[in-house]
Amino acid sequence: MRHVIGLDLGGTKTSGGVVDGEGRILFSSTVATPAQAGPDAVLSAAADLTASLRADARDSGLAVDALGIGAAGVIDSGRGVVVSATDAIRGWGGTRLTAELTRRTGLPATAINDVHAHALGESWLGAGAGMPSVLFIGVGTGVGGSYVLDGECLEGSSFTAGHVGHIASPFAYETGTFGSGLPCSCGGTGHVEAVASGPGIFSLFTRLGGVQAEDTRGVYRLAAEGHPVAAEALRRGAAAAGSAVGGLANVLDPHAVIVGGGLAFAGPLWWNTMEQAARNELLRPLAGLPIVPAQLGETAAIRGAARRALALNPVSEGQHV
Repeated sequence: MRHVIGLDLGGTKTSGGVVDGEGRILFSSTVATPAQAGPDAVLSAAADLTASLRADARDSGLAVDALGIGAAGVIDSGRGVVVSATDAIRGWGGTRLTAELTRRTGLPATAINDVHAHALGESWLGAGAGMPSVLFIGVGTGVGGSYVLDGECLEGSSFTAGHVGHIASPFAYETGTFGSGLPCSCGGTGHVEAVASGPGIFSLFTRLGGVQAEDTRGVYRLAAEGHPVAAEALRRGAAAAGSAVGGLANVLDPHAVIVGGGLAFAGPLWWNTMEQAARNELLRPLAGLPIVPAQLGETAAIRGAARRALALNPVSEGQHV
């Protein structure tokens, strides 16, 4: 059986695992991403993690023959280049991700956006296993998504497909200080991420007069305890997410919707509100659409990246690319 390495390269940490052909993670490790030190430092950390995991595999008599990367940013998966990125990783845009990591590790490499990798892992081995098509929505610090059809993520003509957080949402329009539309992280206004993301919910909590929470997790805790302002902020964010889920399902007609990210596990208030809002949007033929939580947690992107690596032509130990 083949063995590959999957990496989940984010702005805060880089996690990796040695994955076999059936998707089992045999060894894993995580390091901090030196995001503000620039691309060379980030690539060096990823290469060192890969080397460490490869050594663990070798010590157990296993040969690793390819590398898959799920990375932050808009990734041209054909060329393995970061097309554009936020400042979460300084200077990340333009990085030749696969070419550089192949040069540093000797392994053939493939790269895809981290949310796409997460969706691919869930569709392969998680909540969407065995389904021909899956719509994945991740709701946490941001709002992202991916559509997996027959085992392939649809990336779009410019590789920006999946930016669910940046569609218009009626929930992101309020009167008062913010004018007609709430400001979004992308620079636009009135987008679903502005109200449905964790920071969006915390911002809404404070605008509604809430003062007892210092961050989004504090809002979750207060809502669970029955605090009315926290509960309203959580409900409104959940309804915005659900409305987007339902609308996208009408467009894409998936076999299932998988919802992941930190908010998906914030408790029944968020989940029930999100699911009901989604179902309120669905066209009649989609009434029985499964809307389910993600199953694989932080290992999903590692497995999704590894699955792409398994499609590469392998190299043998000692062979350099």
